[in-house]
Amino acid sequence: MVRALGLETEMARVERLPRDNLNEFGFDPFGYSPDYVRAVAPWVLVFYKYYFRTQVFGVEKVPRGRVILVANHSGQIPVDGMILATAMMVEPEEPRMVRSMVEKWVPTLPFVSYFMVRTGQVVGTPDNSVRLLERDECISVFPEGVRGISKTFSERYKLAEFGHGFLRLALQTRAPIVPVAIIGGEEQAPSFHNARSLARMIGAPSFPITPIPFPLPVRYRLYFGEPVEFRGEPDEEDERVDRKVKTVRSTLQALIHRGLRERRHVFW
Repeated sequence: MVRALGLETEMARVERLPRDNLNEFGFDPFGYSPDYVRAVAPWVLVFYKYYFRTQVFGVEKVPRGRVILVANHSGQIPVDGMILATAMMVEPEEPRMVRSMVEKWVPTLPFVSYFMVRTGQVVGTPDNSVRLLERDECISVFPEGVRGISKTFSERYKLAEFGHGFLRLALQTRAPIVPVAIIGGEEQAPSFHNARSLARMIGAPSFPITPIPFPLPVRYRLYFGEPVEFRGEPDEEDERVDRKVKTVRSTLQALIHRGLRERRHVFW
């Protein structure tokens, strides 16, 4: 299958993913399994390479060691996290496993929660984040949070307000921040309304209404910015942290504008 689909190069890099901190069953302390990733990678790569035809710019800017990737939340279906994680596995010379910080309600979803855990995704608590960064892992965060996935089509690519947690985490662990603009995802399943009452009924943070039953074959384009390092204490006043957060947010918004200018069309 891999050869027939022309995925030999990508799978060779997946095979080189680190296998550190695994127990005798092949899992790390968070449930991540490199063997499971290798098993599902061909299916994910079909979407990454052929369905979404992903293009990546500047991935060489991501430094080795601990790092926080800060991205815009693109679309109501979490394809953005999958595309970002896949890019970091198959595009750099040294493949990295991205540990996405997911919302606390994700583990309540049947089947999805198992897939998330086995592919390295972790509930985004401060303790989990610190533990991963202290192991020099690469984590990804979406500081818009629920506000990002709740955006309607008219609000696409307009960053919602960021939370402060990721910046305090960077200060605590002395981890550089790399902004990542994800272009394409906010057209994959256009939302025209957020049904909050339905969301409350099923225990979800939002329930975007979209006429699209399956993500459209938009072209994904990822732009990695220059790493930024901040100095300070993690418990410093909100006002000082907010200034740093706004620096990251404005840098990411500029990257998004660049990506929108450079693409020729949503689908190619």
